[in-house]
Amino acid sequence: MNGSLPAVSRLAQPVSSQGVAGKPLSRVSLPRRHSLHEAMWAWSLTAPALIFLVVLFFLPVIGVFVIAFTDWQFGASSLSFVGLANFREVIFDRGFRASLINTVVYVVMVVPGTVLAGLLIALIIESSHSCRAHYRAVHFLPFMATATAMAISWEALLHPTIGLVNHSFAALGLPVANWLRDETTVLPVLAVIGIWQNLGYAMVLFVAGLKSIPLDLYDAADVDGADYWLDRLRTVTIPMLGPVSMFVVIVVALRAFETFDTIQILTQGGPGHSSEMLLYTIYRESFEYLRAGYGAAVAIVFLAIVVALTLLQARSMDKRVHYQ
Repeated sequence: MNGSLPAVSRLAQPVSSQGVAGKPLSRVSLPRRHSLHEAMWAWSLTAPALIFLVVLFFLPVIGVFVIAFTDWQFGASSLSFVGLANFREVIFDRGFRASLINTVVYVVMVVPGTVLAGLLIALIIESSHSCRAHYRAVHFLPFMATATAMAISWEALLHPTIGLVNHSFAALGLPVANWLRDETTVLPVLAVIGIWQNLGYAMVLFVAGLKSIPLDLYDAADVDGADYWLDRLRTVTIPMLGPVSMFVVIVVALRAFETFDTIQILTQGGPGHSSEMLLYTIYRESFEYLRAGYGAAVAIVFLAIVVALTLLQARSMDKRVHYQ
């Protein structure tokens, strides 16, 4: 029996020498091969999305940045590097300044109007006890419909002679106007259309936010004496809707900055550039005047303005938002 122990020890020695901490090498390397297999599968599944992201987003952005420093025009066989000449032209261009002012005024009208109207309709829907789904669908329909179809419908409604708006105003004894061809009315009318288009989206988000407010907070407000609906709205509802309100403001502001279809169909920037906004200026300079270099410079300035205002808006609102 004593002579067999060294043999057993020698047989066990090669197995233990091939492992780590007494484990066989094959068992140690198996998880590595398994993780490598999972990584290959993960990259193979995400590769199509990454390729589309690079081709459809990053490469065009890089191309815009490159073209912005050249004098290239669509159809031209050559181009020259002009440095910051396009950006200097953007800064001193009165047309760009007018377009920027129109865009800011439009956003200032659309964002508060959409937020207030969306919150009001959400409160009305949640306070009713019947047909909630029907009312939500009706108000959300403009957001789901295509901007082109909605713009054509508004063009018919605002027609100066056969439009329903002027006929209704005339029947009520109110003054009528050529709403889309008057410099004093075209931008407010476009803002009303923008509010109407984004209203359903804001309403749905506010409805979801209202449903997430704990009912115990309203009971506590009643105990503290805030039993009137306006007091409950001021002390409970609006503070608890802070995160939703911040998200709605940022998203609606971005959509307002990106307004293009409505202008293209209804006004083409007129009359007298009174409704031309930055995105339409980029389109006109690049594809109508074929000044691709200048249009790319305007696009970069537009992107910088949007990013800066969005970050500023998010930071300023985040300080006043109450998170649960």
